[in-house]
Amino acid sequence: MGDVWTGELLSQLELHWERQLRPRLAGLGDDEYFWEPAPGAWGLRWRAAEARWVGDFTIPPPEPAPVTTIGWRIRHLVGVVHGMRSMPPFTGASWDFATFPSPGTAAGALAQLDDAVARWTADVRALGDDGLLAPFGSGPEGWTVAGIVLHVHRELIHHGAEIALLRDLYPHGVCERTSGP
Repeated sequence: MGDVWTGELLSQLELHWERQLRPRLAGLGDDEYFWEPAPGAWGLRWRAAEARWVGDFTIPPPEPAPVTTIGWRIRHLVGVVHGMRSMPPFTGASWDFATFPSPGTAAGALAQLDDAVARWTADVRALGDDGLLAPFGSGPEGWTVAGIVLHVHRELIHHGAEIALLRDLYPHGVCERTSGP
């Protein structure tokens, strides 16, 4: 009968990615990518001393958590996907969420996200049903690999919906790019 659960998980992801989220990202421009929808929003900042874009964050995050920009949310999604891929049984390279490079353009960020989702999909496909049932040693206690796959899909759906809402709000607000080199 084949890898039934692998197919189900991939169908869920591919349906959401190809028919909902990715089409909603079409036409994203740089001003919208950097738009700060509320005072004190977390976004991407150019750090001249490091010659790179960095996403705002603190550990632990403040209460309440700040509103985040589209650029910040795309960075978060790329970080989650590649971060999970860096752990066995996945095939990704070592990944540091705090220091990975963020593009300074919407087009660059979308290319980075496209690549992350394509690599994730390939890794999930390679697991097969037996691989999904394996314990996930470096994840939360008691999780299986399938639990991690579902977590990544939940992150893509959740934050993708937030990005879509910000895109809906953007034409109705004042756009000021407040960061840059």
